[in-house]
Amino acid sequence: MTEASAAHDVHNRKADVQPSLFTNAFFSSPLLPTGGTMFGFSTSPSSAFALFFNICVIIVFIAAAEAQTPSPAPAPCSLKSNSSCDECLQNVACLWCSSNQQCIDYPVKNILPPSSVCHLNDARWGVCWVNFQILIITMSVLAGVIIIAILVCCFCCCKCERIGSKREEAQVERQTRARKARQKARKTEIQLRHDEIRQKYGIAKENPYARMDDH
Repeated sequence: MTEASAAHDVHNRKADVQPSLFTNAFFSSPLLPTGGTMFGFSTSPSSAFALFFNICVIIVFIAAAEAQTPSPAPAPCSLKSNSSCDECLQNVACLWCSSNQQCIDYPVKNILPPSSVCHLNDARWGVCWVNFQILIITMSVLAGVIIIAILVCCFCCCKCERIGSKREEAQVERQTRARKARQKARKTEIQLRHDEIRQKYGIAKENPYARMDDH
């Protein structure tokens, strides 16, 4: 056997011995006994499941407590006075009056803020670029246009219906006249045939006034 082959055999034997030493050191060590305790916790499956369940329950209770925590109430509108319109209208319950730079509670009892509270031209609510006076004028114009459009549509529909009914009546009248004309022509034709038959067989046409003279 050569020296190179002998050295190769010694290296392979060392490689076989090292995994066994590592396995025996960490998996068969008395420091990690099966079913024992580690860092004060039991390593059995049932204990591990109980620990995991307790952690989940604690997390659920913490999340529920955070969800039930009430949000802080918004600051009163009066505190935003003499600031700016944007800061005041961050709260939807506030009304900004640009004439006196006051932020007040919106008068919910009234649809529109009365002039005693703030003039419509100076009142802002929701967004700062909406002017109540211009908004009312615009809505009034739009409402008037919509009402006029509805009335025009109703008038056009009624007129079209009347025109349609008149056309239908005229058509019915024409059909009635045509039917009467056909009946009259047929009656005249039948009378002519009867007269031809009487003339052919020498049957005189009976005069209705002759019977009256006989009586």
